Amino acid sequence: MHVLIIIIHLFVCFSLIGIVLLQTGKGASMGAMFGGAGNQTLFGNTGASTFLGKITTVAAVVFMVTSLSLAYISKSGDKSVIEEFQPPAAEQSLPADQVPPAQGGEQAAPDDQAPAAPSADDNPQ
Repeated sequence: MHVLIIIIHLFVCFSLIGIVLLQTGKGASMGAMFGGAGNQTLFGNTGASTFLGKITTVAAVVFMVTSLSLAYISKSGDKSVIEEFQPPAAEQSLPADQVPPAQGGEQAAPDDQAPAAPSADDNPQ
């Protein structure tokens, strides 16, 4: 059902774009541009609606209905995307003899040896 609504929605979207582009504007006549008698229809009486106008109305209503139904379907779903997420496996610790050296080319100091304390000769004052 969800896929069918998406297909209808896409078809109506492209149809609505095409229908609107095919229509002429209210002030499209040359007389309206230069103050002729046709300029009264720009803001006044619109007259009978055209066939493309009726199709535009129907397509707009179908577009709204499919948009609202897709929004309702996506909100009312019971499952979450997070439920499908599985955390990565815990890292395994390596034995001390297989630990890779530290970055920067320096060797990591073993845990049982503390770094040497600076002597008084190293720091002249």
